Amino acid sequence: MRLAFPNPTGPVFKLTPELICQGKIESRESPRRRIILPIHREQEDLVQRMVNFLQPGTYIRAHQHPRVAASETIVVTSGVLGFVTFDSRGEILTADRLPTGGLVDIVAGVWHTVVALEEDTIIIEIKRGPYSEEDKVFAEWAPLEGSEGASAYLTSLMEQVFSAASPPQD
Repeated sequence: MRLAFPNPTGPVFKLTPELICQGKIESRESPRRRIILPIHREQEDLVQRMVNFLQPGTYIRAHQHPRVAASETIVVTSGVLGFVTFDSRGEILTADRLPTGGLVDIVAGVWHTVVALEEDTIIIEIKRGPYSEEDKVFAEWAPLEGSEGASAYLTSLMEQVFSAASPPQD
């Protein structure tokens, strides 16, 4: 099972219709219901940039980025994304629906997760690099990915997001 596409090479990266189609197909076929397309050239890059292809049913365990200045920006380029923040005990603080064009910026230490609310939801994620195991701390109160309780927990998160106020219409 492939978790991510290889990092691109060369001085310019272009997100082509072919890459978008390939990302959608691979995320649909993945048991995890998602795949990452890194945009940064090297894993050691100080700014990590990724295109994430997400399908409903993907479970991303709640986490935070504890490093100083470990901010993260997420832009929805297609579909609808649920964005949830938590307190340190796992109680939901916010549950929002972000339509195409929606953006969130998260500072270090904020417990959060995202859920895909529509097929072929695509986001661009930008965060501090380089990636290391210490950069992502998973919440002990959130079920492990693939565990027995993960599906029910994801369903409860989606219910919270769907019950949130509707996004503004154009």
